Amino acid sequence: MESDRNQRRFESVYSKKVRAGKRRTYFFDVRRTKGDDFYLTLTESTKRFNGEGYERHKIFLYKEDFNRFIDSLEEAISYVKTELMPDYDYDEFTRRQEEWESKRENEESSEGNVMDSSNEEASEDDLSW
Repeated sequence: MESDRNQRRFESVYSKKVRAGKRRTYFFDVRRTKGDDFYLTLTESTKRFNGEGYERHKIFLYKEDFNRFIDSLEEAISYVKTELMPDYDYDEFTRRQEEWESKRENEESSEGNVMDSSNEEASEDDLSW
């Protein structure tokens, strides 16, 4: 019974994974509280250089902070893009990711089989970020 309560306490109701290069992945998870409220966890997971697991950093974001958080995040990103690095091509990595995914999909469809997750990780390591 206690196990059921703990499982429900941290129940994830939505999850989004964003791969960011060879070693870094971001997770956006919406979780349910005991009182049927919701909060967001932002997790950065980075593969350790020695290959022994991952290092994780988390931010817990509660509904009362959503608007201020997103406003400040957008303001900080805008400042970097417009004031500090206005000539940088911020879409470069999006294009490279889309090209890699398209190439992978074409290879999978031509082979006629779906890669398992272990093959996916090995192929992802071939990305040159």
